[in-house]
Amino acid sequence: MRFNYKFSNVLGTVYREGNLTFTPDGNSVISPVGNRISKFDLKNNTSFTLPVESSHNYEQIALSPDGNLLFAVNEVGEADLISLVSNRVIHKYRFNERVLHLRFSPDGKHIAACKLNKIFILQTPGHFIGQFNQFALERVFSDILGDTTYVAWTDDSSILAVGSKDATVRLYTIGNYSNFRPYSLTGHPDTIVGIFFEENSLDLMVVARNGHLSVWQCSLSLNQLTSVESTNNKRLKLNDDEEDEIDLSKGEDRERYITNKEEEYNKKQKLLDSKKFLSYHKLSTHYLNDYIKDEHNNLKMTTADYHKKVKILVTGFSNGSFLIFETVGKTLIHSLNISDTSISTIVLNNAGDWIAIGCKGHGQLLVWEWQSETYVMKQQAHGSEVSCLTYSADSVYIATGGEDGKVKLWNNQSGFCFVTFLEHTSTVTGVAFAPNKKFIVSASLDGTVRAFDLTRYRNFKTFVSPRPVQFSCVSIDSTGEFIAAGGQDVFEAYLWSMKIGKLLEVLSGHEGPIVSLAFSPIISSTTLVTTSWDKTLRIWNAVETASDHETIQLFADGLCVAFRPDGKEVVVATLDGQLLFFDVRTSTQVASIEGRNDLGSGRKDTDLITAKKNLQSKAFKSVCYSADGQFVIAGGQSKNVCIYNVAEGILLKKFEITQNQSFDAVLDVVNRRKMTEFGNIDLIEERETREGGNVKLKLPGVHKGDLAARTFKPEVNVFDVKFSPTGLSWSAATTEGVLVYSLNNGFIFDPFLLELGITTKTTRDTLLKKEYASALMMALRLNESNLITEILESIPTKDIELTVISLPKMYIEKITKHIAILLGSTIHIEFYVQWIMFLLNSHQPHQTIILTLYKNLSKKFMDLSKVCDYNKYTLAVIKRLASLQTNEVKEEVKTENEPMEIDENQVCENKELEGIYTSKNNIKWKLALLYCR
Repeated sequence: MRFNYKFSNVLGTVYREGNLTFTPDGNSVISPVGNRISKFDLKNNTSFTLPVESSHNYEQIALSPDGNLLFAVNEVGEADLISLVSNRVIHKYRFNERVLHLRFSPDGKHIAACKLNKIFILQTPGHFIGQFNQFALERVFSDILGDTTYVAWTDDSSILAVGSKDATVRLYTIGNYSNFRPYSLTGHPDTIVGIFFEENSLDLMVVARNGHLSVWQCSLSLNQLTSVESTNNKRLKLNDDEEDEIDLSKGEDRERYITNKEEEYNKKQKLLDSKKFLSYHKLSTHYLNDYIKDEHNNLKMTTADYHKKVKILVTGFSNGSFLIFETVGKTLIHSLNISDTSISTIVLNNAGDWIAIGCKGHGQLLVWEWQSETYVMKQQAHGSEVSCLTYSADSVYIATGGEDGKVKLWNNQSGFCFVTFLEHTSTVTGVAFAPNKKFIVSASLDGTVRAFDLTRYRNFKTFVSPRPVQFSCVSIDSTGEFIAAGGQDVFEAYLWSMKIGKLLEVLSGHEGPIVSLAFSPIISSTTLVTTSWDKTLRIWNAVETASDHETIQLFADGLCVAFRPDGKEVVVATLDGQLLFFDVRTSTQVASIEGRNDLGSGRKDTDLITAKKNLQSKAFKSVCYSADGQFVIAGGQSKNVCIYNVAEGILLKKFEITQNQSFDAVLDVVNRRKMTEFGNIDLIEERETREGGNVKLKLPGVHKGDLAARTFKPEVNVFDVKFSPTGLSWSAATTEGVLVYSLNNGFIFDPFLLELGITTKTTRDTLLKKEYASALMMALRLNESNLITEILESIPTKDIELTVISLPKMYIEKITKHIAILLGSTIHIEFYVQWIMFLLNSHQPHQTIILTLYKNLSKKFMDLSKVCDYNKYTLAVIKRLASLQTNEVKEEVKTENEPMEIDENQVCENKELEGIYTSKNNIKWKLALLYCR
């Protein structure tokens, strides 16, 4: 089993904060998700998270005009220039302060950044300027009184307009123009939210926070700007020296000198008078808040965007409403309220038909097509942290439960949430898929266990206990007939029948909260294991003899339990940081792993002890077996996820899920900048003079912190971790969301039984000799996926069966796994299905390979079935049109065959009759074409 898992996607979170941007083709939207960036392909309905991670949350992003470079700045002013071709960071820059807005120039040569009361102009590294050096700071404009909030460029990248909190707009230029002077537009009543130039014009619109839209008209057009040619400074200096040599004491020289000076001054004055300098005057002012001001008195405009070609202005407000205006007549086209929280960002795509909207409060990301008034994409994250997750049997879907009481289903291939269940009224503590993938069950602290139908997407059954119980875990047996849940405040486990929906048994015996339980994966077994804070692991025969159970004493409180896929062994994570393995049949311990030192620990800002000392209180909260049962993956109160070999008891791989310092307990030491003469600044209480005051420190034992505080840093945690049934990926429910790690498909030289004479060249030479089995075995030994695919597709169809028979057993397993993975992306479906048929007839592969085959074949079947459904109706329309056309042709033939009283000698002279003979030929052609169809 390979462990080169790489981060592939983040689920459960689609938008955190910052601005959105569309790609130049308008089919994809790019969103900052914490310290990562996600790209949502709206045309193919897929999402992808860039393998780029910042030290803090991203706040501002800007895309180059060609769509190849992405400039992203986090909340502390660290900027990354990311290549969307290679998905790598190619340059870095430090602003050292928060950046409020970013914008590429239309020619892509410069980047304008708003920082404090300054505007920074940087040269873009790349092919726009013909060099790949680091960022070069070209200009800084700092004559602004308030903090800058918005920047806009003209279409020719010559002039930029900057808006600020002092309610003014200032115009600057990078080049030198003789008829341009820095210009200020005043009279706006509030902070500038947006500035928009008209297409190929200097006319602009300014939108203020209180909803005032000001329209300004410029006295010049873009082509009237006169550039100043560079002068020779050395030549000017020589002229000055010559002037200094003039003897002004003599009368004639003095008069000549004064006359020349007056003539030069008059020429310059005439030239200035003849030139028309840039100036603006306000055409009109519009009050956009009036359309919804009757309902909300304290309404504020938070964001706006404008499309120059379509002449559409879109504005977002603090009450969750957005308005669409046509700027020609300033008429309202559409208004909609999409949320009860403020709209953080809004942007139009290049075609002007899609609007992307982001809401920070609920983590919403919407793409709205305003012409048809439909959603192109509608995604929303969990309102708070994701508490649990599980995979479906074929690894296609992931179900998550959150502390907001929502249960969400995600498509693991596209990365989108396709259904949300809102029936729970409290934290969801556990979710489980039915083996037949027809329903899921979830347990919650609201005292209910609910079953949701995955066909009609509804809550069709609700299980409750005789008395109110807060359920902390849930499990389904391998047949899908029994459901078990453990209580948190009542120390009992409850067993229900799925068919009749009644409570069958109440399993008593625990003396502490039941935090985890699991059914045996064997179909013929109803074994149930439970673990509790009473330091015991209990093994129940849930259906046959519910009262009888085996009790195993643990060294510490049990936190999580999981079955091995063959049902013969269980693993228990305990509070002392150990993983204990027990044989279910003999109830004896077979192995143990001390994982506390591998778990690692960070130091929170308010910790009085070091990270090393804090490690003694850490433990694994979640544990899961791999699909083959040889490995376990575990995560807990740390930023690390560990994979262990069960037989050897050693750590194989440790993954650091985040480097985001916007979370607490990420670093092992306290930042020295927070150390003052009084100690750590975070340990100093901030109190007011009133009683109670404002206490910054949280209560002892409180993990969540004060959510109402102005600055809140959540602690990084891994709440749940699961291996996929196919073994190709694993997921972790963390503070950032659901992080999905998949096997890297890139080239890794990992040969298998390699010998000296086996190379790529000799493999291809063997293929040319038509020794297909030998060539395939050589490619498998090199273990290069591209070479294996090349050899496979070079083998004729008639020789597939003979090649499979010639392969040893160990090679059949590897080639089956390779084809199973390849089926997800190949277009040669029938060819590889024949390979699969012969391989399955000769050998039974591992269960994980069968699941991968089922997953990819199901995906291909769904894709092709959609195409066939569309083609079925298309063919029906074509068939109907053909029948109608045939009837028309027959009528025309019938009409032409009727006797006509015309002189045969005059037929060729009549032009209309020539057309009749020509139409006969056309009719014959039509009939032949319909016959071929």
